[in-house]
Amino acid sequence: MDDVRPRVRDFLAQYIQGWEIADDEDIFAAGHVNSLFVMQLVLFVENELGCEVRDEDLVLANFSSVNAIAALTAGRPEAVGG
Repeated sequence: MDDVRPRVRDFLAQYIQGWEIADDEDIFAAGHVNSLFVMQLVLFVENELGCEVRDEDLVLANFSSVNAIAALTAGRPEAVGG
C-alpha cells in the first residue's frame, strides 16, 4: 500500500512554512506547532487517512513526527497506507 509520509508532510507544510520537516523530527519539541495542534492532526488522520484514532492512541508521541503518524496508521486496514 502507499506510504502515508508524503501526505503527512504535505499536510504539515500547510501549517509549517519555510521549513523542510525531517520524517523523524519532533514538531512539538522543535517549536513548529503547539499542543493544541494535535487536534488538527487527529482530524487529519481520521478524515484524510481514514484511520480511526482510538482513546489509547491519544498521546502526543503518536503525533509528534511524520514517522510517528505513519507508525500509528501502519497495519490498520482502514487507513490509507495501513
